[in-house]
Order: sequence, then C-alpha cells, then structure tokens
Amino acid sequence: EGAAGERVREFLDWNEGHMRGLEKRLATFGKAAQRDERLVGAMIDDLLGDAKKLVMLPFASLLDLFPKLVRDLCRDIGKEVELVLHGREVEIDKRILEEMKDALIHLVRNAIDHGIETPAARVARNKPPQGRITLSVVRLDGNKLEIVVADDGEGIDAERVKAVALKSGAVTQAEAQHLGEAAVLGLIFQSGITTSRIVTEISGRGLGMAIVREKVEKLGGQIAIESSPHAGSSFRMLLPVTLATFKGILVDAGGQTFVIPTSSVERLARVRREEIQTVENRETILLEGRALAFAWLADVLELPRREMKEPSPHVETLVLGAAQQRIAFGVEAVHHEQEVLVKQLAKPLLRVRNIAGATVLGSGTPVLILNVADLLKSAVRAASAFGARSAMPSAQERAARVHHVLVADDSVTSRMLLKNILEAAGYHVTTAIDGIEALAAIRGGDFDAVVSDVEMPRMDGFELTEKIRAEKKSADLPVVLVTALGTREHRERGIDAGANAYIVKESFDQSNLLEVLGRLV
Repeated sequence: EGAAGERVREFLDWNEGHMRGLEKRLATFGKAAQRDERLVGAMIDDLLGDAKKLVMLPFASLLDLFPKLVRDLCRDIGKEVELVLHGREVEIDKRILEEMKDALIHLVRNAIDHGIETPAARVARNKPPQGRITLSVVRLDGNKLEIVVADDGEGIDAERVKAVALKSGAVTQAEAQHLGEAAVLGLIFQSGITTSRIVTEISGRGLGMAIVREKVEKLGGQIAIESSPHAGSSFRMLLPVTLATFKGILVDAGGQTFVIPTSSVERLARVRREEIQTVENRETILLEGRALAFAWLADVLELPRREMKEPSPHVETLVLGAAQQRIAFGVEAVHHEQEVLVKQLAKPLLRVRNIAGATVLGSGTPVLILNVADLLKSAVRAASAFGARSAMPSAQERAARVHHVLVADDSVTSRMLLKNILEAAGYHVTTAIDGIEALAAIRGGDFDAVVSDVEMPRMDGFELTEKIRAEKKSADLPVVLVTALGTREHRERGIDAGANAYIVKESFDQSNLLEVLGRLV
C-alpha cells in the first residue's frame, strides 16, 4: 500500500505539472489568436475602407449640371434665379449620386416652376426680382449626410394641398380635419397630388414628388419639408454616405432573424401585453403619453408568429419612423446592434416588398435587411385592409365606365391621330373641326374631357376654353390643349383661360396625353 500510494502521489505531481504546462501553452495560443484577430481585423478594416473609396465621388460631379439647367429653364419661363451650391467637395457613394440625380433635378425644376415667383410678383412683395435656390450637402456624424434643396419663393400653400388631396380622394374630410401642417405638406409625396393649376412638360402631373420620396427611401434615407408662406420652402434629405455598410439591429420575427437599419429606429421599448389596446379596429400602444399604431412584425411580413410555451408578459417593441410617420412594431426578440455589409438583391429579385437587401453574419448565417419605408406602408395597408376591400367595388365601377372625350382640331391629320390614340386606349371619341363646333357639341352632349388644338378658325382653343369655363354646365370640364405654340406667353395664356393641361406638339408623346387624361377624368 505504501508503494502504491507513492506511485499515485508521483502521478498526481506529474499530472499537475503537465496541466500547468498545457495551461501555459493555451495562454500563449490565446494571446497569439488575439494578436492575429487584431491584425486581421485591422487588415479587413483597411481593405473595406479602400473598397469604399473606390465607389466614392465628390458631390461636384453631380452639381456641375445644375447651373445650365437653371439658366435654360429660367429663360424658358421668364424668371430670374441665382443658384447657390455648397458642399462640392463632400464625397458620396456614386450609386447614391446616380439614384439621386433625377430626384434633385425634379426638386430644382419644381423650385423654379412652383416656388420662385416672377420678377414682378417678387418686387410687389418687397423681394429682390431675382430668386435664390440653394443646393447643399453636409456630412453628418457617422455614415450620414444631409442634402438640402431650398428656395426663397412663395412657399407651399397647405390649404391648397389639402383641397387637392380631398378632391383626389387621398384623404377623407374627417382625416383632413385632424391633419397637422407637417402631415398636410407630406401629402405632396403621394402620387397624383399637385398644386399646379395646369399640366405642362415641366411639371403638374403629380408624379415627381412621389418618385423623389421613393428614391430617397430606396436608399434607406428620409425626406422632410419645411415651408413658410411667401418665405420659401426647403426639402431636407437624410441619406447614407455609402451603401457598402451600415449599422443595424438584429431582431427575431416569425422564427427568423432580420436586420433593421438603426437610423430608422427611434427607440426600443418593452410594453406589457395588456397595454396593447384596440382602437378603431387598429392596435395601439401608449408611449410617453403618445398613442402609436402597433403592428406585429411577423404579421406585416406575412409570417406565422412563433408560439412560445410560456409567453413573456412583455413585448419587445421598436418604434420605426420615416418622414412624419411613426409605427411601433412588436418582435419576438431583440439581439444587438452591429455593422453589416450590404448585399443587394440580384435578378429577378431586384425589388421585393419590405426587403432592402441581405447580409451574412459572422456566424455565416444569411439574414434579410428590412426596408423600413415599405414596412410602414405594409403595416398601414394591413390595418386598413377591410376598409380597402369595402371601397374596391366603387373604384372598379368608376374604372369600368367608358369616358367620352371631345377632340377639336382643324387639321384632319391631327384630329384623326388623336382620335385613334384615344380610342385605342378605350375612350369614346367625338370630333369637331373648330371651337364653334366643339362648343355646340359640349352644349348638346355629355363629355368627360376636351382635347383641343389652339390655332383653329372661327374660334381658337383659348377662346373655346374661356367659353367652357364661363358656362355652368361645363365649368369643371377638364380641358387639355395640344398645340405647336410652346412659348411662355402662350402657356400663361392657357393658364389664364382655364386649361388643365398644356402639351406642346414638339414634345408630344401619346403616353403623356393618356397619362394626363387618366388623371383628369
């Protein structure tokens, strides 16, 4: 027993020494691994930084096209505008520049056409005859920049925007009464909303601002409007500097993991389940004394909610916002925030509702990046699905009715061309050879719109439009003037006469005519 005990003690001593040796070797390996991790991390950061620089361009590469654009447009419509540019040296992802090019062009054209007054009108308001448009870009903290398009014109008429929205059916009378000024101004981003009294090749179709918002939201940005009567308007767009990486919050919904851009998350909260109330058929919660619409992220994504054996008394909630809209989304779990590398979707999945892209986590797990702007729209759509279904039959009935259009043109070639275009699009068409014959047809018939030339014998298009507006029966009848007269004076005369749209034959396109008629009738 003594010899056996001695051998056990010797083995234990040897084993202890061996374990200490292993511990030292493991500590050495751990330090080496940490050192390698730091080195590889630094190399990856440098590589990622170099990759970002490859796609970065100065904002000046986009700004340089605006001076000529402003000069040409001012010459065409008879206004005086000074263009001020700031932030030429700020570098931006060239993909963002490409996406924002058309949006910025539209905002500048809108500022000149809608915002800046004529020199005479500005002088009458004790303003300098020359208006000013400022286009600037500022780099903010983090991966963010702000682009601002501002003018010192007459501002946006909120009451007129509300009236147009009511007329188009974008809002109901009850909804309009409770809209604040910011919400009313936000209506101009809806398709079909325009304060222009006439449609021209420059503006007035009610589509441009909707496209601007779509471009900004597609890039994961936000747009806001500031306007003061007779003092001007400004459009502020918050965008990422680069599309390569961004910070996102990992959440679980429907048993899957998703990434939500941190820039769109206003706050995280834990809400007691009994605090989720149903108001007017919509779930709502109360946060800091403010009622917010509530939606389950799994429901919005049309995924089955994961059933838990012991559901928590609290719900993890993220308040997401874009522009003036705020909605709280309930999720199954909130993990952590991390920087992710964005992978754009490839064909044929270039545009998938609610999805902005994908990324691969450090664990090798692929996850989808959610499009916050789409989520907000989907949540509203899901909450109002019943109301939308109940309204659908009347909309279909209106769409099914055949519209009757009167075409007035003294040229048989132009008259038949317009007739064929409209009949191919499903309109019932009556023709007239001049203004007198057209006016007689209007007095004796029932039409939904008039498409007229301007230069006609006996009664031209301007006089015909004035006669239509002067009679009670046809005072609201939409009138589209299609003419070769494209000068500023003729456009203004068309506006004064009461025309709804003015299309110049030189830039005539049948899709343009059909689009305008589709909006007017």
